[in-house]
Amino acid sequence: MAVPPLRALVGAGHDVALVVTRPDRRRGRGPRTSPSPVEQAAVELGLAVEHDVRAVATVGVELGVVVAYGRLIPADVLDAVPMLNLHFSLLPRWRGAAPLERAILAGDETSGVCVMGVEETLDTGPVYARAEVVVGEQPLATLQEELAELGAGMLVELLAAGRRGLPAPEPQRGEPTYAEKLAPDELRLRWDEPATQLARVVRLGRAFAFFRGRRLRVLAASATASTTPAGDAPGVLSPSGRVATGDGVLVLERVQQEGRAPMGADEWLRGVRPQPGEMLE
Repeated sequence: MAVPPLRALVGAGHDVALVVTRPDRRRGRGPRTSPSPVEQAAVELGLAVEHDVRAVATVGVELGVVVAYGRLIPADVLDAVPMLNLHFSLLPRWRGAAPLERAILAGDETSGVCVMGVEETLDTGPVYARAEVVVGEQPLATLQEELAELGAGMLVELLAAGRRGLPAPEPQRGEPTYAEKLAPDELRLRWDEPATQLARVVRLGRAFAFFRGRRLRVLAASATASTTPAGDAPGVLSPSGRVATGDGVLVLERVQQEGRAPMGADEWLRGVRPQPGEMLE
């Protein structure tokens, strides 16, 4: 989500002296590593890259821009370089690491993006600008793309006259909520939950269950209020791809069985041919 803002700032003519991003990560089981998408974009743009945020204090910049960095900025760095943060929520709701994921899981009708001043504490800074969008039934990836582009435009507009042209920020108002990073177990579909909640988990893009002992990723599904056949326990899978839940039915639309490519649920069901009463776990 930091790539569109980076490209937008460079495209607007800003002198980006340094890009800080996470170190390269190992890819697969071998020794090969791969850079972050931000580093790849920075290299394409001919920008210097570092992996230690303290480096920003050594290059003579007047302002730092933080997007999806995932760590607190040390106080001594903030003393040397004032910073803005592009945060993907309507602060003070969903401060923290996973604001969009938590907004979807909570069934929030709206989300958005804020440009705020960076403080040493977590997402507490004053807000320079905000924009709101309707969440609807959008999957996480679509919402991320929309807000990254929206936030990129906000940054360009705010910084058009440089740091000195920034408007006076406003303090955050309201009761804060916190968006903790998702634990892997939160992405497992628990069939005793309502179908509407399970559909929200699916929209995060990494939902899974188990069928005949093998992991099954559920890539797309929809909730319906239809009642299940009498006696069907939560998790029972019908030949048509309807799964009984604690309340309503989850209709499978696209899945990926362990070791296979993604496919439509109809194709997968023709292959596995679930037996009467057979369950997803």
